[in-house]
Amino acid sequence: MFLENRSNKLILNKSNKNDVIKIIGQPHSKSINNANIWIYVERTLSKGKYHKLGQHILKKNNTLVLEFDKFGILKSKKIYNKDDTNKIAFSKKETRNELSKESFVGSFLQSLKQKMYGNRK
Repeated sequence: MFLENRSNKLILNKSNKNDVIKIIGQPHSKSINNANIWIYVERTLSKGKYHKLGQHILKKNNTLVLEFDKFGILKSKKIYNKDDTNKIAFSKKETRNELSKESFVGSFLQSLKQKMYGNRK
């Protein structure tokens, strides 16, 4: 909790990995390609207006990304809030593969189903 307040205690080019673990704790995730990039996530949900009928509302969605050099010294820190994550653009392209194609039997049954229920009015 209070990820933004704790990240303010970290000093660039001075704090190291041990300081970060002492202040914030172990990272929630590390980068796949680079073990020197640590990721922390803070998410706060609350109930809607009506207790049982209301859906969960996202109050906070902070993400802290820390990058260390090869000696373990903090080189950069970036914090993303809920508004920043909404600005990320994702590709609309879809990768098709052989496993996603329907089998002959599946496509035949689908066309049969369309013919059976398509003429009803």
